[in-house]
Amino acid sequence: MNISQQISTTPFLDQKPGTSGLRKAVTVFQQPHYLENFIQSIFDSLEDLQGQTLVLGGDGRYYNRQAIQIILKMAAANGVGRIKVGQGGILSTPATSCIIRKYQALGGIILSASHNPGGPDGDFGVKYNISNGGPAPEKVTEAMYARSKVIDRYQILEAPDVDLETLGESRMGDMVIEVIDSVEDYEKLMESLFDFDRIRQLLTSGNFRMCMDTLHAVAGPYAHAIFEQRLGAPAGTVRSGIPLEDFGGGHPDPNLVYAHELVDILYGENAPDFGAASDGDGDRNMILGRKFFVTPSDSLAVLAANAKLVPGYSSGLAGVARSMPTSQAVDRVAAQIGIECYETPTGWKFFGNLLDANKATLCGEESFGTGSNHVREKDGLWAVLFWLNIIAVRQQSVEQIVREHWKTYGRNYYSRHDYEGVDTDQANTLMENLRSLVPTLKGKQFGKYQVEYSDDFSYTDPIDGSVSNKQGIRIGFTDGSRIVVRLSGTGTQGATLRIYLENYESDPAKHDLDTQQALASLITLAEQIGQIRNSVGREQPTVIT
Repeated sequence: MNISQQISTTPFLDQKPGTSGLRKAVTVFQQPHYLENFIQSIFDSLEDLQGQTLVLGGDGRYYNRQAIQIILKMAAANGVGRIKVGQGGILSTPATSCIIRKYQALGGIILSASHNPGGPDGDFGVKYNISNGGPAPEKVTEAMYARSKVIDRYQILEAPDVDLETLGESRMGDMVIEVIDSVEDYEKLMESLFDFDRIRQLLTSGNFRMCMDTLHAVAGPYAHAIFEQRLGAPAGTVRSGIPLEDFGGGHPDPNLVYAHELVDILYGENAPDFGAASDGDGDRNMILGRKFFVTPSDSLAVLAANAKLVPGYSSGLAGVARSMPTSQAVDRVAAQIGIECYETPTGWKFFGNLLDANKATLCGEESFGTGSNHVREKDGLWAVLFWLNIIAVRQQSVEQIVREHWKTYGRNYYSRHDYEGVDTDQANTLMENLRSLVPTLKGKQFGKYQVEYSDDFSYTDPIDGSVSNKQGIRIGFTDGSRIVVRLSGTGTQGATLRIYLENYESDPAKHDLDTQQALASLITLAEQIGQIRNSVGREQPTVIT
């Protein structure tokens, strides 16, 4: 007998979702009523929830399975008609977006803290995606937060746990629970976009080897199914392919620091031709050639420049979009092929309106995220398939493709310096000091650099007119170089201060410099203007990408 219960509760005042939902330490979510309060706040904020379909899944991190059982029982008690849940509780973020869109669901709940570490001492997260498949916009997350501050009860069904391993339908109260194949719908979408026959020829030719490291995170089952089974890559092509609750003790962030085993392979003896990694929830990617790293900013630009080689994009791009801190490499492609390039705040939700209105086709962020209008999330395996499709058509190496791109468009030397776990008050003071400097910088000369503009980036959405202020300090110089400083909203401990440095070089003879060397004078200038080391008490960044 399933009995609906109404449980009295009191608010937690820290349930304000960030750019990617609510992220906290696992131990915070394990507090009595904490998860339940937030889930009820989501349900209370949704209109017309009764009888609707929701999608549910996560990246397999610690507490994923327990949270799914709680959410299923709460959904049933709140009148949800059907929930599609990934087998074993597994659904990548882009696959969730795909399924929401394909089956016209009301929305979806994604359990992930993306690239943050997992395990009992790691992080957990809950994100709500709306009916277009994209992250909830601020007006929706603000309504959830407002509800969480006054919530006094939640509804839950007293019922046995659901078997998440067996495909098929069952009932919980009046709600249908459908355990679905986690990969199937997503794989069909990929096949509709890319030339799978041509990629298969590449991967089975014997002349091309790839290595895909999924970092013991959610993309493992997708990579096994698509690359090794569907496209014929040899067994062992996918590394660390089984999702683990603690990601094997690693940090599921596909960058040069945390995916160092893959980097060692691609820079080692007898290296494969192509390497890629994805993150905790499968929405980020890192692309490597043999002894060659492709920055995410360059990757977006290369995809845009070569889009017509790929079936799903052969008719051309409506436009492109990038987050403000992302390098201006894609701007140069857009200008040359005569399409609009949109500059948005950081956060994938800002691309949603542009994609829905068909203003942009491809979009990307410097934080290893690229995507298109096929879903409303960034998509790691999509980016890998896009690269493989380009390589299969052009029959060139990753390095050759990128170097030819630089020859055509120039090279944007680009790097991000992260100071993680900084004292929040110190970080906020640094930002306020910079904001006070901003109006005074225009026209000033710093060595060879003259300031062309400086501002605290504000974005007016061209579709709905909504305004987002204080999105990061920009200091632009007359030669096209930039320094950007902002605080990140994705960590759970202290603040993460991010410094972005960009230097444009048109001369092909100067395209072989070490990135940090090419940016050295800008790094010094950023320190001089921002007094960063003094302000945060650090001699070096935590991570340089």
